[in-house]
Amino acid sequence: MIRTLATMLACHWSAHRIQRYLDRDPAAPLTADETHRLESHLAQCERCQGLADEYRFLHGAVGTWARRSLPPEPALQRMHELVDRLSRGENQ
Repeated sequence: MIRTLATMLACHWSAHRIQRYLDRDPAAPLTADETHRLESHLAQCERCQGLADEYRFLHGAVGTWARRSLPPEPALQRMHELVDRLSRGENQ
């Protein structure tokens, strides 16, 4: 019972720090002790490892979206004109 409670508390503590740990945000850094404690917990807790994996996946997906660029302005303008013509019922 006590071991289960300790694990639950460790998971709760870790869950609130995983994203900060992975982001390495200089505005909200973890202390060296917190980093060590979290890394130790992640090494033995599958549930928290899964949470960290989800954050990594989301971080990668958001990073991919951020690197995408819009088409050139002339192409966007032509698409807008086409949509406008089609919405007015014009064929071309």
